[in-house]
This record gives sequence, structure tokens and C-alpha cells, in this order.
Amino acid sequence: MEAMVAKKVKSGTFLKICCGVVVLLLFILIVVLITLFFTLFKPKNPKVTTHPTTLENLEYSLFPKVSINATIVLNVTVSNHNHGSFTFKTSIANVYYRGTLILEIPIEQAKILARGNFTITAYANVTADKMAMDPNFDNDIGSGHLSFTCTAILDGKISVLKIIKKRAEVTNVCDVFVDILTKKVESTCHAKVKM
Repeated sequence: MEAMVAKKVKSGTFLKICCGVVVLLLFILIVVLITLFFTLFKPKNPKVTTHPTTLENLEYSLFPKVSINATIVLNVTVSNHNHGSFTFKTSIANVYYRGTLILEIPIEQAKILARGNFTITAYANVTADKMAMDPNFDNDIGSGHLSFTCTAILDGKISVLKIIKKRAEVTNVCDVFVDILTKKVESTCHAKVKM
């Protein structure tokens, strides 16, 4: 009888130890996952790099009326520094001249792989119709420089390890400077991720 009681006590102690070890391992696993989520898997802003481009098909005249017709080629590389891929839907990039919307450029849906790069090439046909309404347009033409702002909001999903999927929105803003005389185009861009 005493042997059975001793056996029950030992098995009860063994059961308590096993449960304690399982709870401890679960606690450690949860702490590790939370730490990874807030450090390694935390979404980082993509790096947006612009590449030097030029004006194509430039035609302009100053008399009798100021007119411009040109194609600006924009090459932008988006570097995804995250451990998850980003798939975005078809979107539109808006081009502004001194705050006035002058052009909309379609951006096809795509997937940027985890820790990968994606290059977007956009062709913008610029005419002076809407720009000429701005009172500063003549001064800008006289200086030989035009400034534009391009914005694009890419709406999509981030997928980490094909398990965690979260909606995200990447806002890109590029300032584009065009030298009419040399046909050079310079731009600086930055992007921000919103979850």
C-alpha cells in the first residue's frame, strides 16, 4: 500500500514538473516571437532611389504663345529592406506643377520580394496647357528650370514568412527638377510605410 502511495506521489510530482516545463517553454516562445515582431519583423520604410534621366521629344516655343511638349522618363528603384514581400495593387502617380495636378501616370500592380529591389520606369508626357495658367510659369521658363512633385500611394499587403499578412500603404513623394536647356532631369524621393 505504501508503495502505491509513493508511486502516486512520484507521478504527481513528475506531472507537475512536466506542466511547469511546458508552461516555461511556451512563455519563452511567446517572448521570442514578440521580440522578433517588434525588432526583426517591424516594417521599415523602403529606400527609394532615382536614376538620372533626360527629357525626350522636347519641343518648346516662346512665341506667339509659350508652349512645351516633352516626355520625362522617370526611373525609380524601390529597395525593400523588410523580411516580408510587398504586393501592391494598380495605382496612379500624380504629377504636380506648383500644386496643380497636371498629369496622372498609371503604375501596374507588382510584387517586391523580401529584401529585394523593384524598378519602376514611368513615362510622363508633359504639356504646358495647365502649367501656363500659373502666374510663375513665365519666370520658370525664363530661368530654364521647371520643378514638379510626383506622388504615388501604393496600397497592398505585406507578407512575412507567408504566415503573417498585413495591409500596408506606401506613400512615395519625388521632387523632380528639369533643366530645359541641358535636358537633364534630377529627382529626390522618399517613401513611408503606413500599416
